[in-house]
Amino acid sequence: MAFRDHLGAAVSVNEPISLVHGLWRWSYANGGAMAVFESIEEAPGHRAAVNMLTRDRLCAAIGIEPEAYIDTLGWAMANPQDPVMVPESEAEVYEVRRDTPELSSLPIPHHWPEDAGRYMSASVIVADDGERRNISFHRQLLRDDEHLVVRLVPRHLRTMVDEARAKGKDVNIAIVNAPDPVVLLAAASTFAEFLDEMTVAAALHERLYGRPLRTTTAPNGVVIPADAEYVMWGRITQDDDDEGPYVDITGTVDDVRQQPVIHVEGVAHREHPIFHALIPGEAEHKTLMGLPRAPTIKAAVNEVVDCLDVHMSDGGCGWLASVVKIRREHEDDPQKAIEAAFRGHPSMKSVTVVDEDIDITDPTSVEWAMMTRWQPDRDTIILRDQRGSSLDPSRYDDGRTSKVGFDATVPWGAERSAFATVQRP
Repeated sequence: MAFRDHLGAAVSVNEPISLVHGLWRWSYANGGAMAVFESIEEAPGHRAAVNMLTRDRLCAAIGIEPEAYIDTLGWAMANPQDPVMVPESEAEVYEVRRDTPELSSLPIPHHWPEDAGRYMSASVIVADDGERRNISFHRQLLRDDEHLVVRLVPRHLRTMVDEARAKGKDVNIAIVNAPDPVVLLAAASTFAEFLDEMTVAAALHERLYGRPLRTTTAPNGVVIPADAEYVMWGRITQDDDDEGPYVDITGTVDDVRQQPVIHVEGVAHREHPIFHALIPGEAEHKTLMGLPRAPTIKAAVNEVVDCLDVHMSDGGCGWLASVVKIRREHEDDPQKAIEAAFRGHPSMKSVTVVDEDIDITDPTSVEWAMMTRWQPDRDTIILRDQRGSSLDPSRYDDGRTSKVGFDATVPWGAERSAFATVQRP
């Protein structure tokens, strides 16, 4: 499957629109509708898509019920498989090969007025240091026609770059925009050990579509999805430059930092390509960051308690807070679930544990459980001096934070009928 195959329900916007705040303003005025912009003023011949991968749209695109999503992604993480390789002549991404990168002519948007400039927020970086391959999301600021500045948080790609720099080497990469959503989901996942995310994407592709994921190679040897809309190849250099400010997933403005510079050596794309122009801080951003965390949380909680479901809450920006549904069998199960959930996603700040009768996707249902089953002095766990998330502007100066867990389950030993509502069908 290809990215463009999932856009059948999108609104087609034909009037001319600017990359500078225009896509964001249209989305805001139209309630976050999924749209494909057909006439981009700064990039003739190119198109751009926004708001494709909200939770429900994503599940509809890949043909899966939202309730089954977590277990399916968890299965793929546990059962990776190799994609198939096809020659460049059979790869749609090479339909147009450009002589020079000329990055400014691509439909890279400047969404928020507060941003430093034009950013790629949905493009994934495929890195290969000769021993390991990693696919991950890292925002990229357009600096000039051949260079980007990439924000690298302390994850596997940062490790690869730091190790290469210690040896005086660059890291070969490809930047892929608008592959099939299974590649984006795999790239958004994080693992304690190095795991080739392309193999997770391949497992998802086979499971959901019944056929293998097709890949090809970039000119620098990096493996990429064959039917992506765009590919840019080059290397992460040993130079740094200013990156930021940037409106992040929390809707707050992230700092300016010195970050690595990418030298882009070449660009290719499909005929009449569609650029995935994710709007930072909006629903699509939260879906792509938050959904892949749910399987790791569920797996961690399942090691100690029967975990039924996990939801990354909208108020927690799809990243900092979750609601965990358990089948309680022992008095200390909620406490175990809270502690395990934080192990499953260390960036979280808040976890709420509820019983199996609560709709964890409904904030009103979760709050009802809190107000009728939770006592602050008895059912609250506070963990101090914990690892914090750089996305939390309230973190302490040293990057540490406190975390809180709420036990909103029926008190142990109580008569459950006294805590059941008669107002639900």
